[in-house]
Amino acid sequence: MKIHKLRITAGIAVAALLIGAALAEQRLGSYTTQNTGKIVQAKPAALAEDSEYEMASLPSFDAELANGAGRAETQIYCGTCHTPRYITMQPPLPAATWEAEIQKMVKAFGAQIPQADAQKIAQYLHEHYTPETRQR
Repeated sequence: MKIHKLRITAGIAVAALLIGAALAEQRLGSYTTQNTGKIVQAKPAALAEDSEYEMASLPSFDAELANGAGRAETQIYCGTCHTPRYITMQPPLPAATWEAEIQKMVKAFGAQIPQADAQKIAQYLHEHYTPETRQR
């Protein structure tokens, strides 16, 4: 009796798997044509061999950092990840905050700034961009 029940149970399980697989197979990739609300873009015109085109240039807004020792290092290392304009857009920050910002860039964001250059950058920021020294 137990063997008979086991065969029926196994048979039902196999049948359920086969039915499930058949239903899943029917639904895969079976999409009807419908309006999705998208606008179809026009095909671009074919370019002939004698076609002319030009590349537009985008405006460049260099940060006007104060002149002084450490300016080049600041432009090079800070400008690797973001515009140096971030420095001039900040309110004047205390020296300790600038040092913490440099360490955050190195430790949290992986900025590859050698320690000697990080010190030059910190000194530059102390001399030109703290509440006491900010040049306007």
